[in-house]
Amino acid sequence: MYSRLLFLTLGTFAVGTDSFVIAGILPEISDSLDVSISTAGLLITVFAFTYAILSPIVAATTAHWPRKRLLLAGLLILAIGNALTAVLPTFGLVLASRAVAGLGAAMFTPTASTTAAALAPPEQRGRALAIVMAGLSGATALGAPIGTVIGSQVNWQATLWFVAVLSVLGAVGIAVQMPDVPSMPPVNLRKRMAPLKDARVGFTLLTTVLVFTGLYTNYSFVAESYDRATDGNGTVLAVLLFVWGAGATVGNLGAGRLTDRIPGKRIIAVAIIVAGIDFALMPLSNRYLGTAIVAIFVWGICGWASLVPLQHRLLTISPAHGTLTIGLNAAATYLAVSASGLTGAAGIRLVGVHNLSLFGLGFIVLGLISSGIASRLIKKGEDAPEEASATAPAMSKS
Repeated sequence: MYSRLLFLTLGTFAVGTDSFVIAGILPEISDSLDVSISTAGLLITVFAFTYAILSPIVAATTAHWPRKRLLLAGLLILAIGNALTAVLPTFGLVLASRAVAGLGAAMFTPTASTTAAALAPPEQRGRALAIVMAGLSGATALGAPIGTVIGSQVNWQATLWFVAVLSVLGAVGIAVQMPDVPSMPPVNLRKRMAPLKDARVGFTLLTTVLVFTGLYTNYSFVAESYDRATDGNGTVLAVLLFVWGAGATVGNLGAGRLTDRIPGKRIIAVAIIVAGIDFALMPLSNRYLGTAIVAIFVWGICGWASLVPLQHRLLTISPAHGTLTIGLNAAATYLAVSASGLTGAAGIRLVGVHNLSLFGLGFIVLGLISSGIASRLIKKGEDAPEEASATAPAMSKS
């Protein structure tokens, strides 16, 4: 099983690298296409919004497709999108190519998660999800820095070719190693979207939006908020970002193992609470390099430790609509990432750049409340059948 999952992980690594690497090569793109940095930043926004909007739509409309075909199509479209970004001559066309890449990512990532869950026995489902999601967290630690170095040493187009090659390699591996996974039976769009009416799903997705908005509000301006610790040195900042990515990978894989052993609600609650404490102390810890390393490592661990149990919760609530709910969760994550630039800018105006974590903390606290509501609704749903069965004999006697 695990050898098959590794190619799914390679695919999510390609998606994650594509998501995070553009920020590292924006100056080169800006100069090459003769646009401002802020305009070039639209390349990140278009990819993220396309991913967010299309993830649930693709999940709903392709539920009857064979999973293997959808995985291959997603990676090949991702590769084509990056190849187009590398060769197209004008900014408008390059912007459109980022939407193509976002479509490929929207097709692949939710499908990879649900395929991993389908291939694993129930008692190892959390670990399987974590292995696949390790591609995204690993991309922050390795993929984006490697792509940035390629862009600085060769050119920014080479970075996009790097992502395209990763995508093709993942597709080849899936084509050779991945077994056929049964598709869902054909149903109409209304039935596919039924989980959206479930409050348990709604509050779980709201938890994802709120928590990741808080986490990425600070990440979007990490260079500025940690400038006292780095003294403005880009190399030191790169080390901090590597530490964050390493923490994210540890948190992701650790949460996967724990999710198979203890209730996911405990993991989610502990991860959010510890992240909140970390963010509350960050205006002090971001002053010095030693404390900054600890703070950013804890931030990475706790931020990504919540993702796998949230996915697992959605699969448990609605197994028959797993691809859709995982797609919605991916959309929620990328909506949060997209919004973080705006929330970060607002937070800087309100509390200052070095206190930005306190602004993000507000979203994290709201996410904890939302998760608690989801947990209570899930428990209420689990208790309802027991109450019904207990009252049935009394009703028959009366």
